[in-house]
Amino acid sequence: MINVIVGKKGSGKTKKLIESANEAVSKSSGNVVVIEKGDTLTYDISHDVRLIDIDEYGIQGADALGGFICGVCAGNYDVTDVYVDSTLKIIGQDMSALASFSEKMNALSSLSSVQITLLLSADESLLPPEIKKVSAAI
Repeated sequence: MINVIVGKKGSGKTKKLIESANEAVSKSSGNVVVIEKGDTLTYDISHDVRLIDIDEYGIQGADALGGFICGVCAGNYDVTDVYVDSTLKIIGQDMSALASFSEKMNALSSLSSVQITLLLSADESLLPPEIKKVSAAI
């Protein structure tokens, strides 16, 4: 099961991500990865977290992001947690694409034993019901 942090802009989602990622790195016996759009978390995230600016790789869209996350997991078997900040800015505002993406990430999480957390800047009532089936809220 994946985790989601949902809320409108300014609701404290990024603060929850920072706290959760820093806590995960202190408990993890492997690697914690945070994928962000831009480089705004550089000074807030522990230096032990692998911070990736997705813009450096030209990733846009749900399929590209899904493939990128699969590559991160395949390239390093020690990854225990993956956090994706600004998920909807990366994949777009298409809620059906988000539903499909979340189902794929849930399958990846189960297969690879990696905890995946998505930050969604949206009103929770607008999310597709498929997301609620495969995720837990933080």
